[in-house]
Formats: sequence, C-alpha cells, structure tokens
Amino acid sequence: MRILLTGKHGQVGFELQRALAPLGEIHAVDYADCDLADAAAVSTLVRSVRPDLIVNPGAYTAVDKAESEPALAHAVNAVAPGVLGDEAAKLGAWVVHYSTDYVFDGLNQGAYAEEDLPNPQSVYGRTKRDGEIALQQSQARHLIFRTSWVVGAHGNNFAKTILRLALEREQLNVVADQHGAPTSAALLADVTAQLIRQRQRDGDNHFPFGLYHVVAGGETTWCEYARFVVSEALAAGKPLKLVPEAIRGIRSSEYPTAAKRPANSRLDTGKLRRAFGFELPDWRNGVRHVLQQILLNGK
Repeated sequence: MRILLTGKHGQVGFELQRALAPLGEIHAVDYADCDLADAAAVSTLVRSVRPDLIVNPGAYTAVDKAESEPALAHAVNAVAPGVLGDEAAKLGAWVVHYSTDYVFDGLNQGAYAEEDLPNPQSVYGRTKRDGEIALQQSQARHLIFRTSWVVGAHGNNFAKTILRLALEREQLNVVADQHGAPTSAALLADVTAQLIRQRQRDGDNHFPFGLYHVVAGGETTWCEYARFVVSEALAAGKPLKLVPEAIRGIRSSEYPTAAKRPANSRLDTGKLRRAFGFELPDWRNGVRHVLQQILLNGK
C-alpha cells in the first residue's frame, strides 16, 4: 500500500510516520514539499504520488493567529481536505483526516456526540468544520477523527509550555473553566494504524467509514492538567521553581485571547467503541508517557 502523509513534522504527523511504517510505503511531506494552501500544488502532489491512502494531519493550527489570517486558514483547513478527497476519489484511494473539538461552541452540558450540531466560535473552528464538510462532500471513502488538546513529545504544546514556565516562575495562573481530555499524538497515530489494518482485513463493504470522536478517557481542566504536568516532572526529579499548589485557577475572562475557546471540549467516544471495540486509556497515561519522553530528552 502506498500512503501519502501530510504534516510530517507536526505532533500527529511525526507519530504517524512511526505507526504507519509497517503498513506500506510512506510518502511523507511537509510545507517545504507541498504548501497545503495551494490547491493546485495539492492536486499535483496526489497525482504524482498516486497513493492508495491519504492521511492528512496537516493543518493551520495557530488558533489565535487564524483570526487575522482567515484566508490562509481557510485554504489549508477547508479547501485542501476537499481537494484531497476529490483527487483520492479519482484514484480509488481513501482518506484519513483529523478535526477538532473547536467545531463546537462548548455550551453542551455533557460530552458532544458526532451527531450534535457544530457551532464553531473561531476562524480555526469554522475552517476545520468546513474541511470536514468538503471531505464528506467529495466522493472519497474517508475517516474523520475529531480530537482535542493534542500533546506529543515532538512539537510545541501545552505540556511543554508549562514545563518551561515551571523552570522560570514560582506562581502561575491557568484557566480552570474549560474542560476536555488531553490526547496524545501517539494514541491518535496508533488508533489510525489499527483502523487501517482493520479496513485492509475487512475490505470496503464491511468497514464503517465516517466521522468519529477520538480522545483519551476521562476529563480535566487546563489548570488541573498543568498541576499534573508539574507534579509528574517533580516526581521524576526535574528541578522546578513551581509546585502544583502554586498554580492558581482563573476564569477564561481573566485570560482573554483573540479566538474564543469552547468551555466544554468533552467528546463522546461511544460511536468509536461500538464500531471498533476500542476502550481508550485515561488521559493521564498518554500525558505521563509524553512527559517521560520530554524529560528524558531534556537531560
């Protein structure tokens, strides 16, 4: 199987190169190889590689910056997935694409299911939702995975930011009224690889293509997440100025950002469990593993 992988230097793309390696020949690209904002370049890439499968973690992910660059965010997050789907359909290929909790407004009381009505509140969220629709409207068979609060040992993320700040500060304020599940890039990559294997085994007629929520188990807030990161680092012997008790929870209104974040980013994974039998591990497991890698590499 020939696999075209975008965003190879991103958190998820990096882990996918590992997870997909046993499944076929990977043609991995990044911005230098193909600018996803250039629809013609995307078409040319697919036609030259002629993949059996396109895996697309590549995205415009600068959530706040997207508010001032809506056209660029739209080109990468909304147009490119549709182009990938159209080109895949012509080849008889299929597509795995990744989306976000930001397609929701965060006003639900419980976890969001796949059939809940999206209502994105930011440019990033709107463009990612438009990308879902564009791929769904293409003729390509596809899997779309919505996830949240991605964290990996490779690339930039919240956990790395907290570790850096914990070396510099004795006190820290972190938002405590946004709820979600930190999800490791490795978990997303491993779930992807497992479902690709299942599709190879079952064939198209019996494989449940479609949209799924894929997040780690449990839930937390950014504040409790930060406290967990600091606690784990201290337990591993990392010398920090900051202790968990010195991280103060604040309201989102006390930390204004250009893009509005959903207060509730909880995603229900029941559909994934029913379709594939997956019980996803608690978020702490993935974050702990990521921290072990970060701390080991930092020594």
